[in-house]
Amino acid sequence: MTDVISLLTFPDTSKAFTAYRSTVVDVDNQASHPRKTPRLDADSDSGSASRARDAVKGKNVDRGGPVRIQVHGFTGSRGTVGSALNKVYDSLYVRLARSIRALLEKGSGELGTTYEGVYTACRGIVCIAGRGEGLYEMLKAEIHRCVNRLAEELEKTNKDGVEWIGQFVETCAWFERQVALLESLLTYLDRAYVLKNPSILSIHDLAFTRFRERIFSGYFIVEKLQKGISTWVTWERNEGQVHIQRPFLKELVSHLITHHVYDAIFERHFVEQTQEYFSKESYQMVEVEKAKAKVFLAHCNQRTNEEQGRARAVMLDGTVALVKDAAIRALFEGRLEWMAKEVFTECKGTADLKKTYALFSSVDGLPVLCREFKAYVQKTVQDIVKDASKDDEMVNRLLEFKSFADITLKEAFVNPSTKQTNQDFSYGLIDAFTKGFKARRNKPAEQIAKHIDRLMRHGQRGVSDAVFEALLDAALALYRFTDDKDVFRTFYHRALAKRLLLERSASDDFEKAMLKKLKEKYDPEFGMGDHMFNDLALSRDIMREYHARIRDDSSAKNLSVMVLQRSVWPFLARTTDVDLPSSMQVDLNHYTTFYKIKHQGHKLDWDHSLGTATVKAWFAAGPKDLTVSLYQAVVLLLFNKETEIGYRQILEETLSKIDDGELKRTLQSLACANKKVLKKRPAGKNVNNNDVFYFNPEFTDPRAKVHINSIQAKETAEESQRTQSHIEGDRKHYLDAAIVRIMKAKKELSHEQLKNETIDAVKSHFVPDVSVIKHRIDGLVEQEYLRRDEEDRNLYIYVA
Repeated sequence: MTDVISLLTFPDTSKAFTAYRSTVVDVDNQASHPRKTPRLDADSDSGSASRARDAVKGKNVDRGGPVRIQVHGFTGSRGTVGSALNKVYDSLYVRLARSIRALLEKGSGELGTTYEGVYTACRGIVCIAGRGEGLYEMLKAEIHRCVNRLAEELEKTNKDGVEWIGQFVETCAWFERQVALLESLLTYLDRAYVLKNPSILSIHDLAFTRFRERIFSGYFIVEKLQKGISTWVTWERNEGQVHIQRPFLKELVSHLITHHVYDAIFERHFVEQTQEYFSKESYQMVEVEKAKAKVFLAHCNQRTNEEQGRARAVMLDGTVALVKDAAIRALFEGRLEWMAKEVFTECKGTADLKKTYALFSSVDGLPVLCREFKAYVQKTVQDIVKDASKDDEMVNRLLEFKSFADITLKEAFVNPSTKQTNQDFSYGLIDAFTKGFKARRNKPAEQIAKHIDRLMRHGQRGVSDAVFEALLDAALALYRFTDDKDVFRTFYHRALAKRLLLERSASDDFEKAMLKKLKEKYDPEFGMGDHMFNDLALSRDIMREYHARIRDDSSAKNLSVMVLQRSVWPFLARTTDVDLPSSMQVDLNHYTTFYKIKHQGHKLDWDHSLGTATVKAWFAAGPKDLTVSLYQAVVLLLFNKETEIGYRQILEETLSKIDDGELKRTLQSLACANKKVLKKRPAGKNVNNNDVFYFNPEFTDPRAKVHINSIQAKETAEESQRTQSHIEGDRKHYLDAAIVRIMKAKKELSHEQLKNETIDAVKSHFVPDVSVIKHRIDGLVEQEYLRRDEEDRNLYIYVA
């Protein structure tokens, strides 16, 4: 019995050679040489030559449309096969069924034929015998039996956990290999029968659909599968190591993807298991173990990196982000407020805060972090500002903290996509500093002015102009946060006046540049500097003229007088002052006469509190030139007459015209400071009424000219208090003027409207308290600048 069906049947005879036609067309009886290459004209290629032959034969062939090829007699039918061959095909069918069963049974042994025999038999059954439907149904039944056997094996095995996953992976791999082999051997069934019946599945889809329905729809197998996944990942998380059977998990993922159940069975379960695991871990660390925020933050970073690495090694790229997000959210759930509050006190480095920002960003927690950052900055600024014991260090501490905050903004709080600082945090920083400064009104503005004064007095000290200017700009950056512009302006004005009069300024150019910057960028009211420099320049011109008129040997050659306009300089007229030695007073009287002759109608009031003198002193180590204040000079000259003088006697010698506190401060600078040109009994840092002072002949200093008048440049507590009182008085007048000006323009306003208008009018100078505004309004009502409406007591009316 013949069991081989030829794929090709060759005829006994053929006219192939006689029917051959040359591809070269003979035009005008000019034949081409057999070995000569035809000229490459428009019809020189084989396709073009064919078209040329059709044209010569008169055929009208349209080559522009689609070419349709139809194979006739490919699929046979039972009616076209003789009854003698039916038995042959029956035998082939049985053999094919036996082979398929063998392929779908583990360890079934020999197929009984070769793969080529199976392939050829399939062609005969499908294409010639027309038994595709029967073969398909037989294959379907065999696949069902195979899948059921595999499911039973997986359900009845004694293996569990990760070991069971290994068996499952091997089962999936075997089944997929056998299905792929069946697809190759039964190609004619797929191509010749299934394609003509769209309602039925291909061999691949048939097998995989049944496998998915039986294997992945069963509760028992899916439960064991997910339990094995949980066992594996829990072991790795607890041990911190890679499980020896992790490769099985990677293969499992591949098989689940192949069967389109990865999302439902693996990914969803893994994400849920991750959330559950890390929620418990978070509770254990924070609630039970009471871990610090910094430790917890480091743990969260470590855990998320581990989860991300594990997911990349085993799972799909899309799952990596889901797993990382699940881990972070589970760890941070309910911990954001606590983390945000603690992290700023525990984490001082930008590296830790950068990690914190990234973690909070991944769980949409940046608003919480920003709110706590603002609260932390505000509290820190308030603590610095309210610490009265460290007022002298206030600005340096604020600058140090501001530098840390700025660096944190630039390096830690940066959006990864734009590489720009998060503006919410920037605005929060500004708002926090502004509110922090309000914790103690006036004082921050005063200390900023004094800090700039110290910088301007000390000068660059070896640093470049750019560095020195940066120091000034940093201090001015703090000035933007204060509402008390008038306080800063007043104290800066006084400090500038002292620097100029005592010639303690680092540079006039820097002073003028600073005033210009303050006026243009910070406060238009900074216009007093021009008049002050004009007064100094005019005074120098007058002194040169005065010196030119006196004798060369006159003691007045050493005299230097600064004539200042009282309206420009921030000093009050002194009602009493120290009596100078007669020689000094004579020179001053001569100058007064000269000035009145030159400027008739002008009155000179002398202020010796800011005067300076150079005193020649002889010590055991040699003579020294002492640069002292005029008050210090008056005290030192007393020791030319006596070696020891008591405090009460010094007070009498100065005719009690030096304030008691100012005299004690002067003596303290001479006898208790670092440069002790005087000594006192008993020794100590404070000056008492019973102290006795005597000259110190043992005083030494490496310099020939010694400065001891730095006491003049410093603002005393009494002076600060007087200045503050002066500012409060000016504010009352300023408020009164603003209220009257507003009411004159508006005629009628309610209390709330007047309050808002007043605040808006004076906000460039200071922000008044509402209670102060109410008090000033009541005062103006009493003075009859305003009156209340008789029917509406909340309405004010301007009185012309």
